[in-house]
Amino acid sequence: MRKKKDVKQQQEQSNPSAETDNRPIYDQLDKNIECITQLMGNSTDLITRKFAVQNHQAAIIFLEGLVDKELIQHYLLTPLIEKSNDLNEDVIDRNDAYQFMYKSVITTAELLEIHSYNTLLKHLLAGDTILLMDGMEKGFAIGSKGASERNVEQPTTQQVVRGPKDCFTESIGVNISLVRKRIKDPNLWQESFRIGRQTQTKVSIVYLNGIVSPEIVEEVKNRLAKIDVDAVLEGGYIEELIQDSKHSPFPTVMNSERPDAISAGILEGKVAIFVDGTPFTLLVPSLFIDFLQSNEDYYQRSDIATAIRLLRFLAFFLALLTPSLYVALTTFHQEMIPTTLLISLAAQREGIPFPAFVEALIMEVTFELLREAGIRLPNAIGAAISIVGALVLGQAAVDAGIVSATMVIVVSLTAISSFIFPNYSLTSSVRILRFGFMILAATLGLFGIFIGLLLLALHITSLRSFGVPYIAPFAPFIKKDQKDALVRESREELTTRPRLINQRNVKRQSIK
Repeated sequence: MRKKKDVKQQQEQSNPSAETDNRPIYDQLDKNIECITQLMGNSTDLITRKFAVQNHQAAIIFLEGLVDKELIQHYLLTPLIEKSNDLNEDVIDRNDAYQFMYKSVITTAELLEIHSYNTLLKHLLAGDTILLMDGMEKGFAIGSKGASERNVEQPTTQQVVRGPKDCFTESIGVNISLVRKRIKDPNLWQESFRIGRQTQTKVSIVYLNGIVSPEIVEEVKNRLAKIDVDAVLEGGYIEELIQDSKHSPFPTVMNSERPDAISAGILEGKVAIFVDGTPFTLLVPSLFIDFLQSNEDYYQRSDIATAIRLLRFLAFFLALLTPSLYVALTTFHQEMIPTTLLISLAAQREGIPFPAFVEALIMEVTFELLREAGIRLPNAIGAAISIVGALVLGQAAVDAGIVSATMVIVVSLTAISSFIFPNYSLTSSVRILRFGFMILAATLGLFGIFIGLLLLALHITSLRSFGVPYIAPFAPFIKKDQKDALVRESREELTTRPRLINQRNVKRQSIK
């Protein structure tokens, strides 16, 4: 028992912040500076600047790299030193000097009075400047955030031909402002949380009050409140912890780096989850059909958008089933292949040492290796590797008699089809399921593929995204929502929002 007590005391001594979370600020400036320095582990990026306000000692404290030094110099430090001369020399009371700084000297927009070390450290680590004065058991947290940030640029993972060219950055403030530029409505509400014991990452939910379902907002808050982790470094941490099904290959939380896509989701009654430090914003609830739709569908005529959307659905089944269908037909169901084509396939496969399944497996694994290598390699050599992998390696494999030319065509068609999906999350799901269908095709032929499709249908219909059926509006079938499902009707017909997501303010527009 004594040993456990000693260990606990040793842990508390090694982590003094555990004792000081709720400790009030001392009335001695030097003691406050010493305590802050100790809590920060004598970090060299902790900057302290002492000065005098008339006859009273004061100091500003900030972390280098997180603040705008020019703002501190010109709008805080210089006025504090120069305007202190305006104080009457007879003024001795510290409260007068404190109020003078509060009302006449500090002119920054963000100014908060702090009374405890818990609040002080949070603002210090967030990039604010702390102002303390000798003899006062309180201080100021002054907004001075100025860390280097990436400018708003074009999307890198979700390219568009027609539409806005801006994308989110790693700054949560900039990201929310990009949405507010599009939705100029006071009902666009934001609520913020701090998640991560060590990182204290800012996470904000944004929704349109009066349109969003209160039950969905409450569910999002409850799931975020249950998260207890030491760090959140990217939105993927949050996505994995709040998703409905932990073991499903299908994504139930959508992510996007495009402000127009997130704004469109909010206008439909969805909730956007912004995570500081990442350009990808989460959107819930997210349905299966959302991953096959693009905001670009609404920037062009309805007939063109419908044709492209149907092409995406076709590409989904091609990417999922093409290799397995080839394996099943060439292994078990040769009678279903036209005679001329069957003779050509037999001639190509003459001398191939592997069965069709192993042949397909080799090519698919090789392509996945090339895909991952192309993502990780520097841009300067990525194109060269792609050419080598696609042309030299594929042709060499055919000439060497390892795989047939038809198999190269099948794998190429599969790869091209998987690149059509607007959202990369669905691409990853199809990549995983494709191998399962290949195994079923190699063992049971077309019967195995049909079993796989039946199991897939049962699984996907059982999924929910924050209480909403995953494959709505197909199951349950909602007739009025079909106008923006497989096809996109003309804009005059899109008068209502999705009914299962939004049941408060369904009417989207009025056509006279």
